[in-house]
Amino acid sequence: MAEILAEIYSWISFVPKITFKNLIEIAIIAILVYEMLIWIKNTRAWTLLKGIVFILAFFLAAAILELDTILWLLEKTSYIAVTAIIVIFQPELRKALEQIGSQNVLTTLFSTDDTKKNEDFSEKTIAELVRACFEMGKVKTGALIVIERGTPLGEIERTGIEVDGIVTSQLLINIFEHNTPLHDGAVVIRGNRVTAATCYLPLSDNMDISKALGTRHRAAVGVSEATDSVTLVVSEETGRVSVAVSGRLKSVKDGDELRDILSVLVKRETENTGRFRIWKGRRRNERKADE
Repeated sequence: MAEILAEIYSWISFVPKITFKNLIEIAIIAILVYEMLIWIKNTRAWTLLKGIVFILAFFLAAAILELDTILWLLEKTSYIAVTAIIVIFQPELRKALEQIGSQNVLTTLFSTDDTKKNEDFSEKTIAELVRACFEMGKVKTGALIVIERGTPLGEIERTGIEVDGIVTSQLLINIFEHNTPLHDGAVVIRGNRVTAATCYLPLSDNMDISKALGTRHRAAVGVSEATDSVTLVVSEETGRVSVAVSGRLKSVKDGDELRDILSVLVKRETENTGRFRIWKGRRRNERKADE
């Protein structure tokens, strides 16, 4: 028996001894990596991370093929890239440091709250949006409605006023009614709820946009270029309903076409991401910390 134990020990003797101190270090590193991934997911850094992964893959391919010139160029530009990343993401980095000092870390980590803010984009919500857009189009009431998909719109929400109401056609029509306090700006929708109104959107620099279209349409294209959101626009001049996605603006002829577009673009997206509740819960906690 002693010989058997000695033989087993000889096979596993190369494994270092793990102490209680090592376990604490592993836990701390795991938490820090997890928090960093959450921060990346909730900011524009998520898009940056995908770009970095692509560059690293290109760098690896160049190393395997021994493309010396390309390797030299990548090595020289990497120093500039680090500085550029710090400058570009200065607001996000500052916000992350502020959250570290303001939020309750334990509450954030172990929160299991699952509120109705996590509801998926439903058929009823689609019907209410279609009804609201074409009702406003009939009387030429201008409207700008941004629907969140994968990219969080927390930064845009903070430029407006919190609403947190269930999406209904009556609510949207009342918000965009002329001479009301909330009619100027955009509405943000997450799931089945209107989260904020009077929000400011980035304007597109695309010179191909028709000069006949105003600031509202340019803002819709702008936010669709910066995020993966779907934006609905109702023209105040013509009453025409349009949809902005991925930097492109498409005019919609009737309610059935708009319903089909929303079902494909938004509802499928929420169904695909619905299984990742931990990300949604953490995103919600980040927004609560901002408040």
